[in-house]
Amino acid sequence: MSEERLVNPQSAQDDASVEHALRPKTLDDFIGQHRVREQIDVLLSAARKRDAAADHILLSGPPGLGKTTLAMILASEMQAPIRISSGPAITHAGDLAAILSSLVEGEIFFLDEIHRLPRPAEELLYLAMEDFRVDVVVGKGPGATAIPLQLPHFTLVGATTRAGLLPSPLRDRFGFTAHLDFYEESELEEVISRSATLLGLTIDKLAIGEIASRSRGTPRIANRLLRRVRDFAQVQGSNALSHQHAQLALDMYEVDAKGLDRLDRSVLIALIERFGGGPVGLSTLAIAVGEETETVESVAEPFLVRNGFMARTPRGRIATALGWEHVGRTPPPGIATLFDTPAPDA
Repeated sequence: MSEERLVNPQSAQDDASVEHALRPKTLDDFIGQHRVREQIDVLLSAARKRDAAADHILLSGPPGLGKTTLAMILASEMQAPIRISSGPAITHAGDLAAILSSLVEGEIFFLDEIHRLPRPAEELLYLAMEDFRVDVVVGKGPGATAIPLQLPHFTLVGATTRAGLLPSPLRDRFGFTAHLDFYEESELEEVISRSATLLGLTIDKLAIGEIASRSRGTPRIANRLLRRVRDFAQVQGSNALSHQHAQLALDMYEVDAKGLDRLDRSVLIALIERFGGGPVGLSTLAIAVGEETETVESVAEPFLVRNGFMARTPRGRIATALGWEHVGRTPPPGIATLFDTPAPDA
């Protein structure tokens, strides 16, 4: 996309320093994901009692829910250093071997987007996770020899937004797997209230609720919207964030009451107005809104489907009755029968 989306759950470069300041430092400060927090707390407490590195941990779930934050909390709770990298940053097995060989005893190695790790590096990681060893190949061709290199005991924390792409041999080597779910509005209200305090902002409860309801169940988006409301209020000459400030600011940034932004509404309106609610193929829908197919499929569609505004059928994408109503249109009679019509894949 040519423009930055305010409701993009991915971390933006200019948000990095502020997000770091707002991140909780301990499990007690971490809001939401109660079951995951309890499980991780038991795992870390047991490791500390054994005076050993914790088991390898896999964190999965949509972006913006706190996987990186949890990895940093793990390091803090274990009083261990943390090394951060990502699957796309490791282009060769040698890159991964260099990182692993430089780790110290008990260190946390956080590997983001682990599903994008190259296959040779992935195979090297199997041995490192299981036996804490890597084989360094010296030379080329028939004369090449593999020298085993012992590694210190470390904890790999892998993060992925697409757990289904992880091969079973890699997934099975993690001692604990946690899936992070989208947040409830009440939890987002806690996140916003905490962030407002850290930013030194005065904000009323109605404003907090307004921001939470438009945050798509994602703390990162909630914090970003809070900062934009703060900007709006300051430009208006106010140091306190009111409900009116929140409404006016988010309307100006084209984030509606359900969290849909310009792209989401464009897709939904095109689906309804140009194609009668569907079914329509993905590529045709993307052309209608002037976006790449991948953008519509990976950016707009998941939120629309998850919230019941759109459905994917064998014949293509269709707008649900809720989608029709959200854009102020009356759904046609019998729209529910579209879901049951068998047809070839779109």
